[in-house]
Amino acid sequence: MPMKKIEKAYKNLEFLNSSEARTVRILSEFYEPQARFQKYNIVDTVVFFGSARINSTVNAKKELSKFKKISKVTPSVKRKIKQAEQSLELAKYYDDAVELSMRLTKWSKKFNSNNKRFIVCSGGGPGIMEAANKGAKLAGGSSIGLNISIPFEQFVNKYVDNELSFEFHYFFMRKFWFMYLAKALIAFPGGFGTLDELMEVLTLVQTGKIKKEMKIIVYGEEYWKQLINFDHLIKMGTISKSDMKLFDFCNSVDEAFDKIKLHFEKFYIR
Repeated sequence: MPMKKIEKAYKNLEFLNSSEARTVRILSEFYEPQARFQKYNIVDTVVFFGSARINSTVNAKKELSKFKKISKVTPSVKRKIKQAEQSLELAKYYDDAVELSMRLTKWSKKFNSNNKRFIVCSGGGPGIMEAANKGAKLAGGSSIGLNISIPFEQFVNKYVDNELSFEFHYFFMRKFWFMYLAKALIAFPGGFGTLDELMEVLTLVQTGKIKKEMKIIVYGEEYWKQLINFDHLIKMGTISKSDMKLFDFCNSVDEAFDKIKLHFEKFYIR
């Protein structure tokens, strides 16, 4: 009677996808990215956060024009025109993200020999994430995309290098890799995800869990101050006035680029 072949545990997909193997899957999302970052000599990154729903000015204008051409303006069409106008208003942030990423990449390329320094890193998806990867590509540089499997907005944009494109299941492991290699972080306007990421990094810096010198740029002061009443937080004593020094508001590509460049020259360029 032939002997039955028994599968090794690490080839047993039923086990690997079970709750008992959750720690194995978590460790995989630590070790596999680590191995690739080492293979491709990624030393540190500049992280871009921001909404997946912000479009470029060119595409936002096309969308608005499409609805304005509709002859019969129903309440539904009016709502869509209003949404398209809001989308066009936000589109400047997509364009700025492309420009800032492009300038940072061009500047950082002079340090890239065997080791890659200050590489642009995004969440890998559409919107501001796409803009960051696009800017790096236009500058002739590499960039990283740390994508997450969710029911929507989960595709990796076309500007991410294949070898530096990642797909995460666990948000906390994805956040770890955002923070671990980052020397600077730029938060563009966004929603729940961007708020979550920004507040986590601010908390980690505030509590000393991140000990390295991290430049945090909050881009688009008008947007963020309407979203978060920082003065009220200070007034109520839930944050200290000194906590506002944990980050810088920036309203232009020139301002953000200069602050990040000076930060790198002060702390990370020998």
